[in-house]
Amino acid sequence: MYEYFELMNLDKTDLRILKILQQNGRITNLELSQTIGLSPAPTLERVKKLERGGVIKSYHAKVDESKLGIGIKALMLITLPRHTEGVVDKFKKQIAEIAEITDCYKVTGNADYILHVMVSDINAFEELVARKIATIEEISHMQTMVILSKAKESNLIPYNYGF
Repeated sequence: MYEYFELMNLDKTDLRILKILQQNGRITNLELSQTIGLSPAPTLERVKKLERGGVIKSYHAKVDESKLGIGIKALMLITLPRHTEGVVDKFKKQIAEIAEITDCYKVTGNADYILHVMVSDINAFEELVARKIATIEEISHMQTMVILSKAKESNLIPYNYGF
């Protein structure tokens, strides 16, 4: 309820700031202020307010994983045999310790979780599955889908920014 209330307090200027920062997180405060039509000081205060309120969570560099030797990206559908607190907690703890798993989503449907994994090559993928993921006792079934290419990528959250 609190987060919804905070969202409702965002005005058009706040929403413009959010949209611009999602598109270019390296924009200077001066450039941002000129784009939205405010002076630099109130612009900076608005950005700080959005950060303090948790609306802006962080800033990141977008890295080309292929330049770092990542050649295999895959999604793994994971099914757990039971959903008791101990099983789920143990699964999450073990998944969190595997660096090659970049994201873990709890989902509905035929699987319980989807893992996004990144490795250098097929040998590294086989090693990851055999030595790390398959050893997690809480997993009853795995299905892997290798990502061939990306048809769309967006850093912009789909939201009506009002302009």
